[in-house]
Amino acid sequence: MATEPLLKVSGVNAYYGQAHVLEDVSFEVGSEPLAVVGRNGMGKTTLCNAIVGMPPAHVTGSITFQGKELVGLASYKITNRGIGYVPQGRRLFKSLSTDEHLRMVGSRDGRWTVAKVYELFPRLAERKKVAGTQLSGGEQQMLAIGRALLLNPKLLIMDEPSEGLAPTIVESLIGTCKSLVLEGMGLLLIEQNLGVATSVCNRQLIMVGGHIEAETTAERLANDPEEQRRWLGVEPLESRAESQS
Repeated sequence: MATEPLLKVSGVNAYYGQAHVLEDVSFEVGSEPLAVVGRNGMGKTTLCNAIVGMPPAHVTGSITFQGKELVGLASYKITNRGIGYVPQGRRLFKSLSTDEHLRMVGSRDGRWTVAKVYELFPRLAERKKVAGTQLSGGEQQMLAIGRALLLNPKLLIMDEPSEGLAPTIVESLIGTCKSLVLEGMGLLLIEQNLGVATSVCNRQLIMVGGHIEAETTAERLANDPEEQRRWLGVEPLESRAESQS
């Protein structure tokens, strides 16, 4: 008997007013992590917003999580069902300290507590009293991830988590993502950074113009310079590695 996918997106369209942003998007996320890659303006963040019920997009089609429909639900109800979201830009509050960001969320039953977040990210423990927006880019990303983990989600959605981070911090981020997957957490990773996407996820969906243009694997995409140029408009990974050596 086939196992029900954790997340199933079926024929999803999303609109901002008259603008048709997502066009018949369909895919599934199971136990294997999945990356959606593409250039800016391709609809990746709109896809995240559609899944987690964030306005202002009008969404049609079906999005089910563990077999239950999400379209039309308020975002807090979607979160309560077991989806954690690390948004692009982190969305931290200027008036709250690091510790207050975490205490505000509290924690649900499960492995992740505030103490466990500080254990995962010791740097945050050292910066408890610092305003979230005064943290470095890497620290802010740690805080955004920790905040989502406190919901003890079954599925974590991360939108451009490596954006603006130094290479050493990106490597740490990759390690964190891999460890969460090994612990059994579902992961949907939205990324422009091909190195991050292919390091964390074997399954790769390529988004172009608001729809899924192709599905491939990390190995194929990482080793095909023409595909990288065609779909992502980026310098191939091998060229970047040579220029940095």
